[in-house]
Amino acid sequence: MSQPTYNSTKKAYTAKEIQVWLSTQISEMLGITLNEIDVTAPLDSYGLDSAQGMLLASKASKLLGFKLSPLLLWHYPTIELLSQRLAEESQNSDLEIFEI
Repeated sequence: MSQPTYNSTKKAYTAKEIQVWLSTQISEMLGITLNEIDVTAPLDSYGLDSAQGMLLASKASKLLGFKLSPLLLWHYPTIELLSQRLAEESQNSDLEIFEI
């Protein structure tokens, strides 16, 4: 099993920055406009499937500089809740692996 690689120039992101990033990623993945994204709506209301969830988690890992589990999308089921949790971890993490 290969070791994960991390961005050594990791930046701490705010919940708002992550929220905008997540909204943009989901908008692009699903072919909908940003205006159609409600950050308080459950992610599954957009029809996000498990493969898309895994891709989103992988992209977020690269952005944030730490590995995160796709299960986070179910533990924090809205963009608002997920971005708040990821911002907390982003500001507290020293390149630790973050999984549930």
